[in-house]
Amino acid sequence: MDAFSVSLANGLADRGMNAKNVSAIAGTFAMWQFMMPLAGWILVHTAAESFEWFDKAIPVLAFFLLGHIGGKMIREGLLERGKGESEVDTAAGGLTLATLMLQGVATSIDALSVGFTTASYDIYQALASSLIIGVVTFIICFAGVLLGRKLGTKLSWGASVLGGTILIVIAFRIILTSDVLIIIT
Repeated sequence: MDAFSVSLANGLADRGMNAKNVSAIAGTFAMWQFMMPLAGWILVHTAAESFEWFDKAIPVLAFFLLGHIGGKMIREGLLERGKGESEVDTAAGGLTLATLMLQGVATSIDALSVGFTTASYDIYQALASSLIIGVVTFIICFAGVLLGRKLGTKLSWGASVLGGTILIVIAFRIILTSDVLIIIT
């Protein structure tokens, strides 16, 4: 659902996105959601004890990555507010490959721990479960971008602000529902 929400935010921010970019966004999230559980499974089967500390850092990393990206989207949306409609339309495609990869990692890093829970699977079961996760992620993210694009045409410059706000809310939800706060207190 995090990947869906970020896809929605990306669609909100870029109302003129073409089908290739919609597929690239959905594909990026699907790729990361496929790879992370598989990486977790591999870690369990190779050196699980060495990476136990990382499990606690996952929510913190996701919080900072999504918070940074969301803040950037809000800032850019507020800067667009003063522009004319034609300027906003040409400026809409601000999603870079680096930002998309950061979003993919930030929304899928918690899926690494899913791989820890599949330790009893053999390699074929681990691949199959990761593939299912990837395919489902692609479908919901594709729909999320399309929905965001549709809504973005109605919201104009405020779409970037709304999208950035969604990312920041997700970041806080991740950190507030994690065990990190218990460790800190």
